Amino acid sequence: MKFSEMVYTRPDYPAVLKELEALTQKLSGAKSSQEQVAIYKECETLLSHLETQTTLCYIRHSVDTRDSFYEAENDYNDQQAPFVTEKAQEFTKALLESPFRAELEKALGSLLFQNLELEQKGFSPEIVPLMQEENKLSSDYQKLYASAQIPFMGKTVTVAQLGPYKESTDRATRRAALEAEGSFFDENQAQFDEIFDKLVKNRTAQAKALGFESYVELGAIRRQRNCYSPADVASFRDQVVRDLVPLTVKIKQRQAKRLGIPWEDFKFQDNALGFKDGSATPEGTPEEILAAGKQMYEELSSETKDFINLMFENQLFDVLAKEGKAPGGYCTGLPDYGYPFIFSNFNGTSGDVDVLTHEAGHAFADFMANQTVEIRSLRCPTMEGAETHSMSMEFLTAPWHHLFFGKQTDKYELSHAEDALLFIPYGCLVDHFQEEVYRHPEMTPQERNQVWLELEKRYRPYIDFDNLPFYSRGAGWQRQLHIYLYPFYYIDYCMAQVMSLQYFALSLEDRSKAWEKYMAFVRQGGTKTFVDLAHSVDLRSPLDEGCVKDVCQATFQWTENHLTE
Repeated sequence: MKFSEMVYTRPDYPAVLKELEALTQKLSGAKSSQEQVAIYKECETLLSHLETQTTLCYIRHSVDTRDSFYEAENDYNDQQAPFVTEKAQEFTKALLESPFRAELEKALGSLLFQNLELEQKGFSPEIVPLMQEENKLSSDYQKLYASAQIPFMGKTVTVAQLGPYKESTDRATRRAALEAEGSFFDENQAQFDEIFDKLVKNRTAQAKALGFESYVELGAIRRQRNCYSPADVASFRDQVVRDLVPLTVKIKQRQAKRLGIPWEDFKFQDNALGFKDGSATPEGTPEEILAAGKQMYEELSSETKDFINLMFENQLFDVLAKEGKAPGGYCTGLPDYGYPFIFSNFNGTSGDVDVLTHEAGHAFADFMANQTVEIRSLRCPTMEGAETHSMSMEFLTAPWHHLFFGKQTDKYELSHAEDALLFIPYGCLVDHFQEEVYRHPEMTPQERNQVWLELEKRYRPYIDFDNLPFYSRGAGWQRQLHIYLYPFYYIDYCMAQVMSLQYFALSLEDRSKAWEKYMAFVRQGGTKTFVDLAHSVDLRSPLDEGCVKDVCQATFQWTENHLTE
């Protein structure tokens, strides 16, 4: 069924809550593990129907945040979601306390129960009003961000549409684009600060109500950290600073040399331009880029061919940047249909191709898990695993990059590898900033900005904001929607990037073996923890001591060699 033909119906929440209550009573009265497994699957089906409707609404709201119908529906669903969570938790509690638990773990998997226990720790009925407020504040941020109508060079553009200008070969244009972007955030400074201040206080109140010292601990639980702790994350960040940051400085020095800019004069407005004659950009219209993506996946494997045909036949994309559209990009699932959906904001940069590889990596994993993993709750791993699907796909599709970039392919592949290394410290910066913020929720907006600037020196010591508005006052983090919407998500990308670089290195040696390991990783869905998934395909976990150093050094050396080829 085409996406446009899918009918959204407001969920009947009273009926859903009543049915959840009935299933909980039925579960408690069951006489065998077999009965309880069947009841568990009934509950999954019920929640699948609900998720399909709320996701349809969310997609249509993010495609056009000005649509008053879907805005109201999305707000309503956000308000009702905590009540569903409350009833679902009662069902979970009954499942965890089952006298047949040992048999249930054999039938459904022990990891499912480990994850459910984490969910129990992260919720209590008393925090429902706080969760409702958090949802509302998150929507307020998205709407404010999407409202950007920025005058620039005789046009009116969104934040996403400024992207190409930030990579202009004209230095003055690059700076002007950043100034224009900054002016939007500066003009709305009070609102951005107020929304985040309320979110920090809200999430801290949730954590305190659940007995946690701070939201740092609750955030780890909400992200289902089932195989490592915040201390392990801090250790990973330290490895990045010690073993990778010095390499990123060398990458930036090379970039400055390519641009013909003296190192001492390399500024933030030069950061996004990789080459003096311009960054690699995809050739062709958005429609031609999508067609090239279709050819790529048709030729990659039989599984990806089936996947991409499903996506195109059912119009499961919305990728063009336009007025009123929410920022960013995502892949989500429509469980009743067994379909993924890709949302993005094409803007004529290489990022458009990254969407077709990154978000399609998520979508392909969703497509495969629907076929290989019976229990819906175990189809998706925790997010480091899910991001491994997407970031690795970016590298494994390399033989088809010429379809998008033609003679610029070598340039794209060099910048893509460099950007992968540069991203990891930035992602750690985002994570470390959030830890500082939630450890010290009393901080003022100005104090938070100062923390960001101090952490910039630790993770990106080459950055010089050169008195740019918005950025030079330390507020650049407000562009990163994850900080507002998905706290503590960003470190997942960093770990997944380390995984992707292992797939990259392997693909250079033996492409078929790399693809085989990738498929083995994807087919397991979320039936193992992230660390166990990595080890199950004979790869190192990013948390393993020395992994960051070895993996990143290998990619850095490839970029060095690639320069002279």
